[in-house]
Amino acid sequence: MMFLCAALYSLLLFLWFRVPRRNSYSHRAGARKPFSCTARRNRKKPLWVISAVIRIKALCPHYGCTKIAHSFNRLYAHRGMSVSRSYVAYTVRSHQYEVLQVRRAMRRRRPRRFELNRAWALDLTGKQDACAKVHSILGILDQGTRRVLCLKSLPNKCTWSLLGYLFLAIGRYGKPKSLKSDNEAVFKSFVFRPVLQLCGIRQQFSALGCPWMNGKIERFFGTLKQALDGWQVADARGLQRALDQFLFFYNHVRPHENLDGQTPVEAWDGIDPYAVKPKRVSYFEAWKGLLTGFYIRR
Repeated sequence: MMFLCAALYSLLLFLWFRVPRRNSYSHRAGARKPFSCTARRNRKKPLWVISAVIRIKALCPHYGCTKIAHSFNRLYAHRGMSVSRSYVAYTVRSHQYEVLQVRRAMRRRRPRRFELNRAWALDLTGKQDACAKVHSILGILDQGTRRVLCLKSLPNKCTWSLLGYLFLAIGRYGKPKSLKSDNEAVFKSFVFRPVLQLCGIRQQFSALGCPWMNGKIERFFGTLKQALDGWQVADARGLQRALDQFLFFYNHVRPHENLDGQTPVEAWDGIDPYAVKPKRVSYFEAWKGLLTGFYIRR
């Protein structure tokens, strides 16, 4: 008898814990189930969110997790997606290699091509001669073809001298639509800016402390300075002769990577070096072997 009572009691306990019991709150008329914040917080983000966080970090490497989270939330609020600071920290820490890859791809990205003679870039640099006197150098470059239109040694940074060489280049090659330079005082003088406005040339300036915004002329001056560091000039006349040789070398001899192997003059004239048979090929050498290459006449 005691054995039967114990078995019946065990069966009742089994049924009590096995059969699901109804929740009075969930079956109340018109009531909803309570919202689980933990489930939403632990929900996996789409892959595009990770890609967007990586891209923001690559574009703004100095941003911290808070600024990246704010930037993401402002950019993608219309898509109903937001990220927290801890999520950004975990994503950036887990995808450091991807961030480096994106930054490397951005640096290697080929700049877009401008139309011929549409936008010019203008800048100044300097070279010290054998007597320790610094000579100013003016450079004007076409941003579409990278052709250097003017490379002159100046006695001083006078506005009228700059305008004179600029108008000589305009008379020879035509008037551009825009002219870009840095924020040097001579380019913002009360003479330089009104003259360009009267000529219908829109003047553009790079931001302060951002020389890469005028990168084409800066890159050209980087190539020029690298060669000039190994070459000594006696005076202004010797510097101008050296600049003329370098101008010919850069425009006619040196192939440009971003022009698919064309020289700036070939890009200016629309010549395909891989389709047109050369008329004459000669070896070019200047500055005692610092400037070498093949001049191909087509």
